[in-house]
Amino acid sequence: MKFACAKTASTIAGPAAKRAICRHNMEPRARSGRRVIEYYKSLLSRYGPQNWWPAQSRFEVIMGAYLTQNTNWGNVEKAMSNLRRARALGLKALRELPLRKLEELVRPSGYFRQKARKLKIFIDFLDRKYSGSLDRMFSQPTDKLRAELLELNGVGPETADSILLYAGNHPVFVVDAYTRRVLERHGIITAQTGYEEIRRLIEQVLSHAEAGSLLVQPGVDPRHRVSRMSCAARSELAQHYNEFHALIVRVGNQFCRATPDCEGCPLKNFLPPSRGATARAAPESYRTRKETTSLGG
Repeated sequence: MKFACAKTASTIAGPAAKRAICRHNMEPRARSGRRVIEYYKSLLSRYGPQNWWPAQSRFEVIMGAYLTQNTNWGNVEKAMSNLRRARALGLKALRELPLRKLEELVRPSGYFRQKARKLKIFIDFLDRKYSGSLDRMFSQPTDKLRAELLELNGVGPETADSILLYAGNHPVFVVDAYTRRVLERHGIITAQTGYEEIRRLIEQVLSHAEAGSLLVQPGVDPRHRVSRMSCAARSELAQHYNEFHALIVRVGNQFCRATPDCEGCPLKNFLPPSRGATARAAPESYRTRKETTSLGG
């Protein structure tokens, strides 16, 4: 099934998972899976599709995935506006742009010198490995391309998975600070649970969901306007990962902040009684070894 801007169809229902993850005191997978599915259904019912990622091209998504490291999306939009005015949002334009000029254009996103160099490194990788072709790059098997991206300077799991999912429509779930915060405050994971473990948990839950359906019309409460990339055709599973991640960012930015504001949150009723409404024990952020990304803010 392909998805377009007209509607989002979800085939989600409580799955009985095949095995349990006990590492780091995680709940048995079947129970965690049912709760994760309910979170997804509740958020989708409350907000509807979020029109994420707001971009007009695959390369614009890739640039945004780099620029959002260690900053909020508002600062990324300022940098993207600079690049748009300079007509530097295309692959060819950025390839020819002097490094110093690129640094100035992306300055609003912070760490602008490092980010400018990382973007140049990506272009060099694309030219050297795939003759400058995004089509050729994204035609690679997911695991192979993910491993190659992770070898690049400044690319951690979150950036790699954002590129794969939002630019390449590969079915990979993106774990960010909000994902960890929400799941930890709700007792599904612990502070020791790693990125890959969280990613596998959500991917297995959604990919093994039993038959069922939920149709949500767009425009319920989208955070972004429709863009060429937000309504690009993609697989059903990739669309689920897209929507769930965007919805977690929405509820994290609005309610599940460093200091939580649980009143009105669509996930409030899922909080374990022992945690209370404030979930004070949860961490303020989640950082990987190579990156810290904030798509909210």
